[in-house]
Amino acid sequence: MTTTPLLDGITIVDMCQFLSGPYASLRLQDLGARVIKIERPDGGDLSRRLYLSDTEIGGDSTIFHAINRSKESLALDLKKPEDVAALKKLIGKADVVLQNFRPGVIERLGLDYEAAKAINPGIVYASITGYGGEGPWVDRPGQDLLAQARSGVMWLNGDDDQGPVPFGLAIADMLAGAAVAQGVLAALVRKGISGQGAHIETSLLEVLVDFQFEVLTTHLNDGKRPPKRSDFRSAHAYLSAPYGVYPTADGYIAIAMTPLPRLEALLEIPALGQFADPKSWFSQRDAIKRLLAERLATAPTAHWLSILEPADIWCAKVLDWPELMASEGFKALDMLQTVRREDGVSIETTRSPLRVNGVRARTSRAAPLIGEQSARIRAEFGL
Repeated sequence: MTTTPLLDGITIVDMCQFLSGPYASLRLQDLGARVIKIERPDGGDLSRRLYLSDTEIGGDSTIFHAINRSKESLALDLKKPEDVAALKKLIGKADVVLQNFRPGVIERLGLDYEAAKAINPGIVYASITGYGGEGPWVDRPGQDLLAQARSGVMWLNGDDDQGPVPFGLAIADMLAGAAVAQGVLAALVRKGISGQGAHIETSLLEVLVDFQFEVLTTHLNDGKRPPKRSDFRSAHAYLSAPYGVYPTADGYIAIAMTPLPRLEALLEIPALGQFADPKSWFSQRDAIKRLLAERLATAPTAHWLSILEPADIWCAKVLDWPELMASEGFKALDMLQTVRREDGVSIETTRSPLRVNGVRARTSRAAPLIGEQSARIRAEFGL
């Protein structure tokens, strides 16, 4: 069944660099919006040179390709008055504007929300900063690792003796982009009803605080005790044993919330019987986990799964990427696609996580060259 994309006809002007804003426009593009990416003629988006490995495709990093597929690039030098005027004209014909400049920069360019609203009263405008618009951190670099450092989230990862452990992903950027995409969609709904636009704002710190809402609420209402991670095989600072990941004879197995008496019988660990009081499952987490780890290391993962899964124990083999890609569960989702560009660039990447009416969006166009669509966009919008 062929369906019109949900955001077909929506034009987004994306003035963002790096990851947070471009992730928001990627999510909206996957829903059918047209994304016109504004880039400097001399180098473009700085993420074109943000390398996660030594792999380069068509002169750009893999991360740039991953987050900017199927977008269009309009090269503008915002130090030139004529290019700023062209961008303002484009904003006048757009539905959404995204920007993630440091606070104060967008105002100096004369492209802030109030200026955009004066040009296009119904505009939906979204801003992402590092730490909001007020306070002592406003001018600090809004970078993912630094935002994680200030958010407290690092004290939830790893074992207790490891000190703060960051996430191995740019979670602040991704969460900020997802939050902005959600806000933009809500604003577009309201615009469709009333004709009124809106200014959507968030920051890396705000989304990381929200990300921790469950455990922060516990902290705030439980005497403000700090989180206490396990010393051994920690997986969650607030959950009791057996919650964690354990080595087996040939890999790793994850075990979630499970009453210990069931594991005592299924895994044949009589020593677990001394922990009959459920309160001890938290206070004695490390001792319990060491008993489990010792037993689980004696046989392959498949052996333990054959015992635990039929008993409805919440567990899973820990897969690496090759195992994930080879699994039938992953193949059934059809989450990968190959996108191409006219200069011969070809890159395998992911697809949208959303399905609309049972269909997952598929695109064929790779991330653009700097200014690749400039001539066509200028002609179309009269810039």
